[in-house]
Amino acid sequence: MLLLSTAVFINYVDRGNLATAAPLIQDELHLTATQLGTLLSAFYWSYVLVMAPGGWLAERYGAKRVLGAGLAVWSVATLLTGFAGGFIAILLLRLLLGLGESAAFPCSSKLIASEVAVSRIGIANGVLGFGYLVGPAVGTLLGGLLMARFGWRPVFILFGLLSLLWLVPWSRVVVHEPTLARPAADPGPTLPQIAAQRGLWGASLGHFASNYNYYFILAWLPLYLVKVRGFSLQAMAAVAGASYLINAVSALASGWASDAWIRSGRSVDVIYKGTMGLSHVAAIGCMAGMALLPASGCVASLFAYQVVVGLASPGVFGIPQIMAGPTAAARWVGIQNTCGNVAGILAPQITGILVDATGTFASAFALAGLVNVLGVIGWVFVLPSIRRIDWAARANVRA
Repeated sequence: MLLLSTAVFINYVDRGNLATAAPLIQDELHLTATQLGTLLSAFYWSYVLVMAPGGWLAERYGAKRVLGAGLAVWSVATLLTGFAGGFIAILLLRLLLGLGESAAFPCSSKLIASEVAVSRIGIANGVLGFGYLVGPAVGTLLGGLLMARFGWRPVFILFGLLSLLWLVPWSRVVVHEPTLARPAADPGPTLPQIAAQRGLWGASLGHFASNYNYYFILAWLPLYLVKVRGFSLQAMAAVAGASYLINAVSALASGWASDAWIRSGRSVDVIYKGTMGLSHVAAIGCMAGMALLPASGCVASLFAYQVVVGLASPGVFGIPQIMAGPTAAARWVGIQNTCGNVAGILAPQITGILVDATGTFASAFALAGLVNVLGVIGWVFVLPSIRRIDWAARANVRA
C-alpha cells in the first residue's frame, strides 16, 4: 500500500506539473486560453481511451507488471516535456503521459481487491487517496517554488528522473493476485456481465461529477489565482499546495473513520452513499464561494471544497472494489475510470472556451457547481446496495 500510494502520488505530481507551469508556458509560447485548455485536456484523451484496455491487461498479465510499465512510460514523458519546443511537442507528450498513467487506478484497484480484506478497504483507499491527493499539494508547492527560481523546463526534467526511481523498490515486491496464468478459484465475470451492472453506471456517473469539479480546480486553479485574483507565483503555490494537503488529510481520515463505523455495525450504504451525496451538495456552495467572494472568502471556499472532496475520496474506488471483488475490480474500475475521466477532457477545454468567450471564470464555476447534481443522482439514486457481487450465482441464473 505504501508503494501504491507513492505511485499515485507520482502520478498526480507529473500530470499536474503543466497546470503549475501554465502561467510561464502561456507567456513563453504565447498561447491563448483555448490552446492552453487543449494542452491541459490532451492528457485525458489517451488516458480515457486506454483505461478500459488497461484494466483487461492488468487481469491478463498482472497488475504489478502493468503498473511498472505504465510508470516508466509516464516518467519518460514528464522528463521529455522539459525539452519540448512548442505547442505540438507538448501536446504529443501529454498524450504519452496519459497513456502511461492510465495503468495506475485499474492496477491499484485490482491489487487492493486481491490483498486487502473488505473490512480494511476504507483505510486502504484512504492511504491511496492520500497519495494521489497530496501529489498536487507537493507538486504545486514544490514545483511552483522551483519554477519561480529556475524556470519550468528543469523542473519537468528533475521530476521525470525522480519518478523513475520508484521502479527499484517495486521490482522487489511480491503480490498474490489472480491472473489468467494463475486464476482464482472463482474465475470471475465476463465483460458483458460487468457492463450489465447498474452499480457500474451509477458509480461511473458519480465519478464523472466528482472528477469534473476536481479536474477543473486542478487544471485552472494556478492560473485563476495568479491572473484573476492577483496572487504571486509563490503565493499561488502556497495556497494551492495547502489546499491539496487538506484534501489528502481529509481522505486519510475519512478512510479510517469509514472502516471504524462499518466495523461497529453501521450500514455500508449509509456510510458510503451518505458521504458521497453530502460531498456533492457541499461542493455546489464551494464553487459559488470561489467565484463570488473576495480573496479571503475564495481561499476559504477552496479549503472547504478540499475537505468535502477528500471525505468522499475513499468511496470512489472503495465502492467498486467491494462490489466487483478481485476477479473483476480492474475491469470495473477501468470502465468506471474511463467514464469518470471524460471529465478530464471536458473540464479544462470547456473552461478555456468559456474564459475566452466571456473574459471571466464566472460561467466556468457555475457549470462546475451544476455538475454536482449528477453526482448526487449517480452515487445516491442509481447505485444499488453496496455489497460483494456473487458473479458465479448471477452467471448461473442467466444460464
